[in-house]
Amino acid sequence: MRLFTASLGTESNTFSPIPTGLSSFMGAYHHGPGQAPEIPHHYTAPLHAGRRRARQEGFTLIEGSGFGTEPSGACAKSAYEHMRDTILDEIKAAMPLDGILLGMHGAFVAEGYDDVEGDVLERARKIVGPKCVIGVELDPHCHLTKKRVSLADIIILYKEYPHTDFMPRAEELLTIVLKTIRGEIRPVASLYDCRMIAFFPTTMEPTRSFVDRMSALEGQDGVLSVSLGHGFPHADVPEMGTRVLVYTDNDKKAGDALATRLGKEIVGLRGKTSPKLLSVGQALKQAATVDTSKGPVVIAEPADNAGGGSASDNTMWLQALIKRGVKNCAVAPMWDPQAVAFAHTMGVGARFRVRIGGKTSELSNKPVDCEVEVIGLARDGLQSFGDAKTPMGDMACLRIGGEIDVVVLNHRTQAFGLEMFTLVGVDPRKKSLIVVKSAQHFHAAYGPIASRVLYSETQGPSTQNYATHPYKRVTRPLYPLDPKPGAGSLVL
Repeated sequence: MRLFTASLGTESNTFSPIPTGLSSFMGAYHHGPGQAPEIPHHYTAPLHAGRRRARQEGFTLIEGSGFGTEPSGACAKSAYEHMRDTILDEIKAAMPLDGILLGMHGAFVAEGYDDVEGDVLERARKIVGPKCVIGVELDPHCHLTKKRVSLADIIILYKEYPHTDFMPRAEELLTIVLKTIRGEIRPVASLYDCRMIAFFPTTMEPTRSFVDRMSALEGQDGVLSVSLGHGFPHADVPEMGTRVLVYTDNDKKAGDALATRLGKEIVGLRGKTSPKLLSVGQALKQAATVDTSKGPVVIAEPADNAGGGSASDNTMWLQALIKRGVKNCAVAPMWDPQAVAFAHTMGVGARFRVRIGGKTSELSNKPVDCEVEVIGLARDGLQSFGDAKTPMGDMACLRIGGEIDVVVLNHRTQAFGLEMFTLVGVDPRKKSLIVVKSAQHFHAAYGPIASRVLYSETQGPSTQNYATHPYKRVTRPLYPLDPKPGAGSLVL
């Protein structure tokens, strides 16, 4: 048995001012055939599951290239086509194949390609033919288009948000692919469109219970897999939105019924799954009432989240903390390569004036000009996220007024692990208030140390106030953009 695996992933925010090109991938995550590191990345989870199982079960795994980068704007056409064709050429060279395992994000948009994943699958299918089993792992913040679901034999999404379960889902994907190749099962897809945009953190109700019920259905009555596609609301593409994907063992009727039932449950949760978004002032007022003796108040800033395609250099929270004289607090991460370079030049303990943030676009707010003390420095920092280690680049902690610590990075990323602070000499557990630029992934590490978690709306291209996005191409009507969005329906 011969299987091929490769990865190609990013999350494209079509409202982001940050361009995406080939250098974005080469400078973030790229490996050639057979050169993937031992530590898994979200997009390489199928490869790592394949490596382990190939050693155990004796099948041949051909490892292709991998490309990944932080979320940003739509990718340049030439860059995407180069990466796509690299992988397709590797598939051709690996023939004959019994199966393909692809690690992708699912919300990759390039110039001229609304559905990158569907395009890759279409071209791969033409190479390998109808009998080769194609399995794909996607992030739940994907576009579950009819095209890609029709072309793949099985698509499995992470279930958790924060996405800490990418390796278990990769193992499930591989198991289903192998069983399909051996003729033990025949996956059949059912896809339900909920006609909505929503935020589904699995650390809180009602999403927690829904995901648990959804998971419990797998392995029962011929149900092979159930996935909730949250959708990625920061992309102006026709099939953007929340969808439910069910695979049964050759029982389309039962799959349609289950997808419809679960889809209607999600429709019934409209407006109930998102935590309340507070203004900066409201968040500070609530934080002031919390006893922080057992841990800090952690405030998330989703609108300026690099994990959603934003710059992570908006200064609204930093300005407010300085203006109000908030003590023993911290902000991270601020993407500011220039400030990082200056801090490394000056060294730990140095004091100097510097301009922080506010550099990328009008959504970044005004820069902060201030005197800082360099508290800590680090080179090539890594932070933990599930089984993965994600890069932060060079880092510095700059202290303002003796009370406000700002962690600046030269690699644009969101807050995942506590290493964002500890590597530059700060213990986040001893802070009274921490502002993290992240939508939800921070919760895996920061939730356990927090006395309370709040969510604050500022401004940026990953805002959760979706009505502010100038959508032109999404299929309407759609909740919450339209007063009568419809109840949803089966689309496949």
